[in-house]
Amino acid sequence: MPEDYVFEGASGPVKFSALFGRHNTLITYNWMFGPQRERPCPMCTSLLGAYDGEMPDILQRVAFAVIATSPIDRMQAFARERGWRHLPLYSSGGNDFNRDYAGETPDSGDVPAFNVFRSDGETIRHFWAAEMGPGSADPGQDPRGAPDPMPIWNLLDMTPEGRGKDWYPKLSY
Repeated sequence: MPEDYVFEGASGPVKFSALFGRHNTLITYNWMFGPQRERPCPMCTSLLGAYDGEMPDILQRVAFAVIATSPIDRMQAFARERGWRHLPLYSSGGNDFNRDYAGETPDSGDVPAFNVFRSDGETIRHFWAAEMGPGSADPGQDPRGAPDPMPIWNLLDMTPEGRGKDWYPKLSY
């Protein structure tokens, strides 16, 4: 791991190594909600809305952190607006975590990504990653990657119509 990044959490600054809490495994999700966005990504919002309900169960087995480059107050305000209660939110606005682990560049906006880290005492290793992007799309299909763990896609994939190409989650209907 290049550095022990410092994030801004609900209770103030927290080092990356502390995000593991009592667990040896940490899953991070890079939320597309950078300061350049007026509102967060609807796909990320749909995914995180589903995970909020599962978070008490998930946190029994692993640590989880939702990371965005927006200020933490802005992230928390949106979480309250959506009624989210369980997602651990952290701002990476003051570090290079998103650049190092989601492939973001200063001028490219934000990129969704899952990352899994494993801590073995003093050593933290990057175990697995998935990014969403058009490069992962089959001809005529939507990209696959970070959004695939969304419960909505799992359900729609079981239907004769499938996901379709003309509908995506929205922030409001």
